[in-house]
Amino acid sequence: MRLGRGNAGDADRDPVAVVHAALDAGITMVDTADAYRNEDLVGRTIRGRRDEVLLASKFGLVWRDRVAGGFDVRADPSYVRQACEASLRRLGVDVIDLYYLHHRSGETPIEETVGAMAGLVAQGKVRALGLSNVTAEDLRRAHAVHPIAALQEQWSLVERDIERELLPVAAELGTVVVAHSPTGHGLLHQAPAAADERGASDLRAALDEIGGVHGTGPGQVALAWAHHRQEVHGVPVVPLPGTTSVRHLRSNIAAADLGLAEDELLRLDSLGAAR
Repeated sequence: MRLGRGNAGDADRDPVAVVHAALDAGITMVDTADAYRNEDLVGRTIRGRRDEVLLASKFGLVWRDRVAGGFDVRADPSYVRQACEASLRRLGVDVIDLYYLHHRSGETPIEETVGAMAGLVAQGKVRALGLSNVTAEDLRRAHAVHPIAALQEQWSLVERDIERELLPVAAELGTVVVAHSPTGHGLLHQAPAAADERGASDLRAALDEIGGVHGTGPGQVALAWAHHRQEVHGVPVVPLPGTTSVRHLRSNIAAADLGLAEDELLRLDSLGAAR
């Protein structure tokens, strides 16, 4: 799961309560990044339950003028080491289970970046390496330096670019795909009128109809589709929905057990691919 800041004054949206509810339900992965500016919050939240958590963080994005919008990428070896030390300190941990390069660099060869990340593994500061926002070639070149355990990319019914080139390489290399934004940044939770404004009205209508058959909401159906991708593509897939609500968290968890019929999956596939 990806932690949002939420509102500590609202029990349903208290970020500590959200994470603890996830851990209580058997969810183990907690995903953050230095760019999200919440590593200190994540660290405080998992304190006392560290052994229950697969802790993932990322480095490489440097916001311009402290505003989350424009950014630069730093991926040179000295920055890799600097960023990791800072994240360990904010998180209050001795080791990060999965450490990602947050975005490919146009300046630093990925072999240099991953070589420095591999050094962190050798030092016991990181257990496994991941990449995010990269190309298929980046993944191959990086994996030749050190095994890449996870690839985090946007993947949903409304964003399927990963299926063209990246996914076959991930499957070949045995890299787990972590699918962020599996409900299209919330688009597939929205009312049909809002979805229509963004060109997804037919898909949203299908999600509503299929959800009605199963007694669930459209977001859960979209998540169930994402869970099913590993059966289609032969690669482990971990959907990574973000949430700031215990109630929404429980809905997300329930989606893992939602079995969609073959005709329902085919219908969603065709509508998603047609966008």
